[in-house]
Amino acid sequence: MKIGVISDTHGLLRPQALAALQGCERIVHAGDIGSPDILQQLAAFAPLHVVRGNNDVGAEWAGHLADCLQFDLGECQALLVHDIADVPVSLEPGVKLVITGHSHKPSIEWRGERLYLNPGSAGRRRFKLPVTLALVEMEAGAIEARIIQLLE
Repeated sequence: MKIGVISDTHGLLRPQALAALQGCERIVHAGDIGSPDILQQLAAFAPLHVVRGNNDVGAEWAGHLADCLQFDLGECQALLVHDIADVPVSLEPGVKLVITGHSHKPSIEWRGERLYLNPGSAGRRRFKLPVTLALVEMEAGAIEARIIQLLE
């Protein structure tokens, strides 16, 4: 299963991001969406899992979005929150993938048998941080993630 992971679009969904998400069977947005139009565009590609980011709080269109979401991805469970500080200290054993955003810094880090993934920011460039998203491949219980740079 190919999963597209995007975060911190802040109202900007670049054509490069849409191109990178082609062929994904699921899409995950880790918050700071910025506009309901972004969710509509992403949902046209594949089933969408999304949480509200700190910049989405108070927006009428984002009121129904969860702050924390746990869902099935094939043979494992994923936990999705915007800010890594909001990841519960104790996670259920079936959670093999933890997805966060917020920092705008892409990161792939294995902590024991659990993968912590931050796809970085796909929206407007912040400081000198890269503009990125992530692609995750899941097959037979194995998880492989890679960061995709959207701008040079």
